[in-house]
Amino acid sequence: MNPFLEKSDFAFEAFDFRHLKPEHFLPALEIRIAETKKRIEIIKEESHPTFENTIIALEQSFEYTRTISKIFEYYLGANTNKDLQDIAEDVSSQVINFYNDIILDQKLFSNIKKVYDKTPKNLSLEEAQLLKKTYKEFVRNGALLSDEQKEELRTIDEEISKYSIRFGENLLKATNAFELYIDDHHEIDGLPDAVKEQAQEMAAAKGRKGKWLFTLHYPSYVPVITYAKNRALREKMFKAYGSRCVSGEFSNEENIKALVSLRLRRAKLFGKKSHAEYVLEERMAQNPDTVDKFSQKIIDLALGKAKSELEEIKTLQKELSPGEEFKPWDQAFYAEILKKKKLDLDEEKLRPYFKIENVIEGAFTVARKLYNINFNERTDIPVHHPEAKVYEVIDVEKNEVIALFYTDFFPRETKQGGAWMTDFREHSVNAGLKKIPHVVITCNFTKPTASKPSLISLDEVKTLFHEFGHALHGILSLCHFNSLSGTNVYWDFVELPSQIMENWVVQKECLDLFAKHYQTGELIPAEWIKKIQDAEKFLTGLYNLRQMQLGALDMFWHNLETMTEEDVITFENKVLAPYRLVEPLPGLSVSSQFSHIFDGGYSSGYYSYKWAEVLDADAFAYFQEKGIFNQTVANSFRRNILEKGGSEHPMELYKKFRGSEPRIESLLERSGLI
Repeated sequence: MNPFLEKSDFAFEAFDFRHLKPEHFLPALEIRIAETKKRIEIIKEESHPTFENTIIALEQSFEYTRTISKIFEYYLGANTNKDLQDIAEDVSSQVINFYNDIILDQKLFSNIKKVYDKTPKNLSLEEAQLLKKTYKEFVRNGALLSDEQKEELRTIDEEISKYSIRFGENLLKATNAFELYIDDHHEIDGLPDAVKEQAQEMAAAKGRKGKWLFTLHYPSYVPVITYAKNRALREKMFKAYGSRCVSGEFSNEENIKALVSLRLRRAKLFGKKSHAEYVLEERMAQNPDTVDKFSQKIIDLALGKAKSELEEIKTLQKELSPGEEFKPWDQAFYAEILKKKKLDLDEEKLRPYFKIENVIEGAFTVARKLYNINFNERTDIPVHHPEAKVYEVIDVEKNEVIALFYTDFFPRETKQGGAWMTDFREHSVNAGLKKIPHVVITCNFTKPTASKPSLISLDEVKTLFHEFGHALHGILSLCHFNSLSGTNVYWDFVELPSQIMENWVVQKECLDLFAKHYQTGELIPAEWIKKIQDAEKFLTGLYNLRQMQLGALDMFWHNLETMTEEDVITFENKVLAPYRLVEPLPGLSVSSQFSHIFDGGYSSGYYSYKWAEVLDADAFAYFQEKGIFNQTVANSFRRNILEKGGSEHPMELYKKFRGSEPRIESLLERSGLI
């Protein structure tokens, strides 16, 4: 039985993950592609193409192939194994070729163009947006190219997919390849007890009982670099983390150079100077010059503040460790000491108040108070991994289930690092038949140990709320068409629903809902919440500078008009030199592990995190004016942002919510930059 070819017997057509095996993907994909092509042949033969028989019919043709590719991509990132990796390039090649067969079909495009040229006047805003998006997608992906150019485009797209997959696989393998066993407990002085306990359990699971195992996964790496008194240990971990995929078996040098070169070639096929110019046409920013001016404004403000912050850290180091020369692996360690000294805030003492089950329930409570929705766990619906859970989401006012919500929170060797949201299907309505979205968030949080539940850090709480915000964008969508639903929006708008949710985390009214000591049940002390709020402006110069460095690196790679001959590290160090306060170490690279831009959708788009911070700061200021759980503001945010997906231009949606365009000053004030 192939679950991709069987009708689901589970509630809400939930996918049957129980029997899914790697060998199911390719056969199912071949069958579904063949079926879809037959449907498209019918569309092509329409002698009188209309919006219904061409645009809607095409939109609805991709349902099953979309599901297979979404689940495969998810498994490759969250539940991978050698069998999946072995077929990854074949699956990707099939999907790319199938997509190009359709997008480059002249007869099909001719029918689409006939509808587009005589846009029906009775279309809704969403229907008009679908027509526009469909036409532009064909044009921007080769419909107007010559036959020779189309063949070149096919080759380029296949190669891009291949190198992107290799980049991600190398990063996961390099991360998993590093294991550091510690024998002497004195070598890990300063680490929180929970981190030590987890390290012991990981070592025991590998047959090294009595030792401590540290890896480059975030829940292991970050505590070492932040709390370990053993400077040599911090150095070893820092260098191991920063040198991933720089050279050797898992080097990403070739993959990066190939991806940048291929993307540039692709852009030039469409008459663009650079990949960035091509990409930004379909973003709120519109062009590289706008991104550069926006970024430079923040860099100019952040640079001076970051310099003084770094000097303060260095001064503290000199006081506590005379004669010790400052190195990059000292920054997080002494910054944490400085935070305790200036703010009297030890974030490790916050962990007992952030039991993960309570934080999850807190996120659900915030959603209930804002949007009147409930989350009920379902144990009768299959999940993709034993650690995953699934919930039905109920709209209380309508008394109906509006989504399935899957969660997967802990690191494992089969899962990529970081945190992300995706969906197995989007909200859609076809001939009055509604299909609810199936949304999933995936993270890598601190795992429970034998003596303690999962007690996550404040940063991890923010990450959970961030991804939950993305999930709400998918859950609450009311769009009729998959390609416009949920997070299918401009990439420099997609982070608004996620980043705004982080604002609630530092509000007393929110923390009092869930931040309770896991043993005593006591609420987090009010004076600690004040310290958390004060910490929001602690070292914001360094934080903002780091974000802008990453955005600049992305733009430098992707705004090239001719391919660089320099190696990755040389190029990276050259372009980042004006933004750095500390000299780079030899053999370390950001690019080699920058999965957002080389194995994700953020090429020419990393700036969008900061761009969306302007939106979220301005939007949350509105909530604060009226009350952070004000129903009028929440209803407007739901109605004009979350429900609308990509059905209208994002700036128009934002103005409908806020009444005006966003003010950058809201972000600069919140960050303490002005």
